Amino acid sequence: RDAQGASCSRCVNACQIPPGASGYCGVRRNDGGRVVGGDADAAAVQWYLDPLPTNCVAEWVCPAGGPVGYPRFTDTPGPEHGYDNLAVFYEACTFDCLFCQNWHYRRRASAPGSAPLRSAGELAAAAGPRTRCICFFGGDPTCQVAHALTAAEEARRRAKGRILRICWETNGSMSRRDLRRMADASLESGGCIKFDLKAWDEGLHRALCGVSNRRTVENFRFLGAFVPRRPDVPLLVASTLMVPGYVGLEQVGRIAEFIAAIDPDIPYALLAFYGAFEMSDLPTTSRRQAEQCLAAARAAGLRRVRIGNLHLLS
Repeated sequence: RDAQGASCSRCVNACQIPPGASGYCGVRRNDGGRVVGGDADAAAVQWYLDPLPTNCVAEWVCPAGGPVGYPRFTDTPGPEHGYDNLAVFYEACTFDCLFCQNWHYRRRASAPGSAPLRSAGELAAAAGPRTRCICFFGGDPTCQVAHALTAAEEARRRAKGRILRICWETNGSMSRRDLRRMADASLESGGCIKFDLKAWDEGLHRALCGVSNRRTVENFRFLGAFVPRRPDVPLLVASTLMVPGYVGLEQVGRIAEFIAAIDPDIPYALLAFYGAFEMSDLPTTSRRQAEQCLAAARAAGLRRVRIGNLHLLS
C-alpha cells in the first residue's frame, strides 16, 4: 500500500503497488506507473483435460452429470461420458489460506520468472471437439480474470455453436465489473459460478485466509439476483470446507442462513477436509461434524445440500 503506488482494482485487496513491485497476488505489477500482468497476452496458468463426469463441486447440479439442462445445454439426458472438461489452473490467488489445497504452485510462483506464461489464444485452442466445459480455478482466477474471459470468448467462438459451458471456481473477491462479465459468460453457455464460502465470521476469515470476506459476501448476494434468470440449471453454487476446530456447526449454520435468505434452492456443498499447507497437522473432518453441518444447513432452510469428499470422513 504505497501512497504513491499504482492502483489495482481487480480484487478486494485494492493494492497500491510501488514502482517495479508486484501486488498481493504476485502477478499484477507496477510497470512505469501502469498496472500490468494477467492480461490476454500472458498469464501464469496451466491446464489439463479431465474426463466427464468429474469430481466437481457442482457435478450433482450440472449438465455434465445429467439430466440437468437437457436438451438446451447438453445433448445427453445422462452423464456426459466420452467428453471432457478443460480444467484451467491459474497460479495466483487473492487470498493466502492456511489450509490451501492447491498450495504446490506457490513453490514455482515464489521463484521470479519460473511460472509458465501462456496466452489466452493458446488456452482457447486447448478446448477440442470433445470438450464440453471449461472450468477456471486455481489459486483463483480473479487476479487474472481478463485472461480467462478472453480465453473463454475465443474458445466459444472456435466452438461454432457446439456445447461449451463456462464455469468458475472462486473465492469471490473480484471486482463487481469482472463478476458481471463472468456471470454473463456462464449464463449464456450453461455454466456456473462456484463460490467457496470459507467462513462467516470476518475475524476468523482473516485469521484463516489473510483477507476479509466482506467482498465475497457482497458479491454472492449480488449474484443471487441473477439466479432467477436461468432456474433450470443453477448459475450459483456454494461450498464450504469443514475445517476441524475452525469451520464447523456455527460457521456453516450462519453461511446457510445467508444463502437461504437469498434463495433456498441455491446448491450448497459441504466438503470434507484433508490437512494441507500450513494445516497439514489437522485431522480429516469427522462424520459426526459433517452430519451436524448438514443438519444445520437444512435447518436454515436450504433445500439442496450435500456432503462432498465422503471418502475423507473419519
